[in-house]
Amino acid sequence: MEYPPSSRTPGVPKQYPMNPSVAQIRRRRLRLLWSYLPDWILCIGLTGAFYALDYVDGFEREFDLTDTSIQHSFTAHERVPNLYLLIYVVAAPLVILPIINIITIRSWWDWHNSVLGLILSLSLTGAVSQVVKVLVGRPRPDLIARCLPAPGSANGPVFGLVTSAICTQKDVFTMRDGFRSFPSAHSSLSFAGLGFLSFYLAGKLHLFDERGYTGKAWVSLTPFVGAAVIAISRTMDYRHHPTDVMTGSTLGLVFAFFAYRQYYPSLSSTLSHRPYSPRIPSLKVTGPVVDVERGRTSPASDLSTDHETLGAPAPGKDSSRTPYHHASPSTTHLVPPAQPYAQRPSMQQNHGKDSFEMDTTSIDGTVHRPRQDLEQVWQRGGETSGQH
Repeated sequence: MEYPPSSRTPGVPKQYPMNPSVAQIRRRRLRLLWSYLPDWILCIGLTGAFYALDYVDGFEREFDLTDTSIQHSFTAHERVPNLYLLIYVVAAPLVILPIINIITIRSWWDWHNSVLGLILSLSLTGAVSQVVKVLVGRPRPDLIARCLPAPGSANGPVFGLVTSAICTQKDVFTMRDGFRSFPSAHSSLSFAGLGFLSFYLAGKLHLFDERGYTGKAWVSLTPFVGAAVIAISRTMDYRHHPTDVMTGSTLGLVFAFFAYRQYYPSLSSTLSHRPYSPRIPSLKVTGPVVDVERGRTSPASDLSTDHETLGAPAPGKDSSRTPYHHASPSTTHLVPPAQPYAQRPSMQQNHGKDSFEMDTTSIDGTVHRPRQDLEQVWQRGGETSGQH
């Protein structure tokens, strides 16, 4: 590579700017954590609301004692109880996401975004599902079995409907839960958790790379199958009507996609395997870098100031796993090998000066939040205005 002509005074030793210090990097990471604190607070608040609404007395619709759709038996032992649901849709994705991370791009920042996206998807879905349940008050298919109507109870003489006042059920929670059929929270949460995992897999595998690999589709859609099984089990236990399950599944799927797109680019993007870059501006490496180990001078190169990369590979259409080689801050930071999906970012040349300037998060495993095409942003090193 040819360097621009130098404008320094002959005989004066060439001065090289310093790379960001360890203290600067640590301060920026602290700012980075603070910038995402509102996201985590929101997730915690929504999760708290989800559990708190269980103890709120919601609306209870009138019902018909002769309505066969609510005369099913009460299932004491559900096929997917609440504890199993937490394991399937929360614990399992939290274990699988970092495994996929290690196999693909091996990035701490990607791990953070994936976990935050999953929790956001689940908390949003859970809170909204509970609010709708409380407001709608639809009877469950097993309401009559829960209600235990008093002997001789009959529908009202005028409108043919009754209220929960005729019930003899002493367990307040059992009776309150009998009017929370719509929508199915099991269905919505299963698609929120496993649906997010499915989108994450599709992004890492470049499902829509126009090559049509069936294996990629099967791997990406497998979590959806698990979510569908959980949703269907709710009708088998007579906990929900089919319309409750379909609505809940759609709700969870929508929020899963919403949460995924907050932190990752489109699945059709050639950079779908990378998360969006952080919200705060990155540190800059200005000027040539002295390679102490090799005894030579290199142009400004990559410095991952946002996260540590664990031998981060350069994923692409050839599924290459050649790791990045990030040297310690005391020596140099080598430019990663050429990448099939994202080419090396261009360096801005300051004419008349022996220096280069480049955004140091341009090739650290993230994608900038752009106003224009992501590929153009990537090739320019993320220096387009208004992207942070």
